[in-house]
This record gives sequence, structure tokens and C-alpha cells, in this order.
Amino acid sequence: MEKPLVSRQMFKESDTLQPNLIVFSDLDGTLLDHQTYAFSAAQSALECLGKKNLPLVLASSKTSHEMQGLAQDLPLRVPALIVENGAGVIWAGEDAQAEARHPALMAVLNALPPALRAPFEGFTDWGPEGVARETGLPRAQAALAARRAFSEPGLWRGDAATRAAFIEALAEGGVTARQGGRFLTLSFGADKADRVREVADRIAPGAHVMALGDAPNDIGMLEAADTGIIIANPQGAQIDTLAGESTGRIRRSTRPGPEGWNEAVLDMIDTLAPAKLRD
Repeated sequence: MEKPLVSRQMFKESDTLQPNLIVFSDLDGTLLDHQTYAFSAAQSALECLGKKNLPLVLASSKTSHEMQGLAQDLPLRVPALIVENGAGVIWAGEDAQAEARHPALMAVLNALPPALRAPFEGFTDWGPEGVARETGLPRAQAALAARRAFSEPGLWRGDAATRAAFIEALAEGGVTARQGGRFLTLSFGADKADRVREVADRIAPGAHVMALGDAPNDIGMLEAADTGIIIANPQGAQIDTLAGESTGRIRRSTRPGPEGWNEAVLDMIDTLAPAKLRD
């Protein structure tokens, strides 16, 4: 059995003040620099959150195995990881495998008739070497990406009519297929937006929920938050104008990546309670 993830970042039992802000953040291109994958430009905001015991939840398409090292390196507590685009949640101090649903997902997939199953090639079919080949990830990172707990990304190699039948057959088994920028990802349906309120209600009920992201797969999370920040990413897929922008509930950063993240989070802390939270 694997050790619980990010246990070093658990809430202390002695914490008595209810946080009035909880931050949800995408990783690549948001908290992490698009080129270097460093979060150093967001250091001051991260330290401010940590100093005032304000929780940060990481939300990514990555697996928990890819995210746990980063979570442990941050200068604040990370009470939960929203992994695999919301297909699962890993809570600090809890067994990472206890809630894994990948075996059940693969059972539904592999029970399909061969004519429907064969055109879909997933990360499990490829293994680490195939994942490295298809994604361009270094071998070590590809090995972590291949360790799925809740979802199965892959490519559809068949025709459109068979694809429709494939998706319909999966739905009968409770499995949802979502098309991303490149991969068709199978899961039992939850996404980042579904997880925002679930996690917030467990960690800090009634707190102001802030979400930051840079890509179309972050839209649901941004819209589910009290305040959503679209982080500028000139090199990535762009997010079209969202309804919440007309009211100011969703805003855009002027700076990219962790620089924009740092500015937005510090501004939010100042807006909510400058004297209390920034001292």
C-alpha cells in the first residue's frame, strides 16, 4: 500500500481560525511557468497564503504521482489535490489508493465488443514508453503520467460512426468520454468544476473561493468559483470571453503564468482583509 500523499501539508488540529479564502489553482501555465515549470515568480503570494494559514488546492490534469512532489515543495499546506482533470481528489493524510477507480474504469472499457474497444488506445495500453512517445514527456515523467488512478486518456483511431457507438456503450457503464486538446479521456464523469465546491465545503465552508487557470479545461472551475482569474498564456489555447467577465466575477491577468498568479492572489488577499491577512 502506498503512503498517503502530501501528509506533511495537513491542517493542524490546533488551527482554530476559519479561513476566509481558499485558492484553487491549475498548474502548467498558471502557477508554473510555461517554459521552466518553476513557481518562483509566485513565491511572495505563496508565502503570504502560508503565513496566514489560507489553503491552496492544486487542480490539474496530472496524476497524483506527478503532483505530490510539487505539493511538498510549496511553502504552504496543500490539503487536497484535484487530479486527472477532476476525476479524483487526493486528501492530505489519506491513502491515495483507497478511492482509486481506474480498475473499475478499465473493466468497463475492456468489456466492450472488440470492434469498439480496438480503435481506442489508452495510456494503459501504451505503458510508460508509449506515453513518452505520444506525449513527448521524458521517460521518468511519462512513467508517473501512466500511473492512472481515476481516468484513462488515449487516442481514437477509428471512424466517427464507431466513435459515437463507443461513447454510447461506455455511457451505459457509467463512463464519460471527454475530448481534450489531443486526448479523449475516459472517467466516471466528475471534472474540476464538480470538485471545487466539494473540496471547499470540506475545508472551509463559507470561505471565498478563488480559482486560477489558463486553458479551456479550466473554464468550469473558473465559473464555479466566487472569483475566477484567467491567467494570460500567449503560448497556449485561448479562453473566449466568459459570461462572468461582464460583472467582474471573472477577470484576466495582464501578466502570464506565476507572475500573473502572484499579482492576482495578493490583490485578492488585500481585497478581502488587508490588515488581517497581510500583516
